Amino acid sequence: MTMDVNDLDLKTELIQICHQLVALGYLIGTYGNASARVPGGLIITPSRVDYAHLTPEDMVTVSDEGEILAGTRLPSSELEVHRQIYLRRPDVNAVLHTHSLHATALSCCHDTIPVIVEEQSQVVGGEIYCTRYIPAGRHEDLGEETARALGTSNAVLIANHGVVNCGRSLDEALFVCLVVERIAQMRLLTGAGAVVPIPPEHVASERDRFLHRYGTAADREDAEPAEAQSG
Repeated sequence: MTMDVNDLDLKTELIQICHQLVALGYLIGTYGNASARVPGGLIITPSRVDYAHLTPEDMVTVSDEGEILAGTRLPSSELEVHRQIYLRRPDVNAVLHTHSLHATALSCCHDTIPVIVEEQSQVVGGEIYCTRYIPAGRHEDLGEETARALGTSNAVLIANHGVVNCGRSLDEALFVCLVVERIAQMRLLTGAGAVVPIPPEHVASERDRFLHRYGTAADREDAEPAEAQSG
């Protein structure tokens, strides 16, 4: 099947999903991203563009190998999270990365959410694991670690960052977002582990990245050197 790099309907659907996530409070500012699989690659939201102003022309088409095929903007800085999941999970056709409140709070605990309600086993497919902490800017490491921790589940927490939700379609991935946020709230109500803070040295480096490199080509090219991972 030939890839349609200009799939207008799919790009429009992605934008509509983003607007719904903003209305739910799951996306804040330009944080978070969304993608959908196309034959041989994916279409993903751009880096640092306000969701209220997104147009189909802003969307970026990327091959399975990570090559930009269409679009005038930079793809999301977390492209590797999406790409690595699609490579490892042929059953996944949509990936939504959000910063929903309760799931993000649990990501700061670096803990697994056990299966606590039936909808979790049905919609998510099992436990919701948390990645090891990956400092900002190490995009390939973050992609590989997120795909690893996701496993066969439909959701994974990114340590001190947010949550990734997957589905066979964009509508299903959105439903997973709703279920996971509800599960996270229940987990917090029943009691969760102590918060694990971001190491001070990385607080400073991430602030510097946001101020000077985030959303630029340098952010993709000038990744931080490999360091020992916490978690």
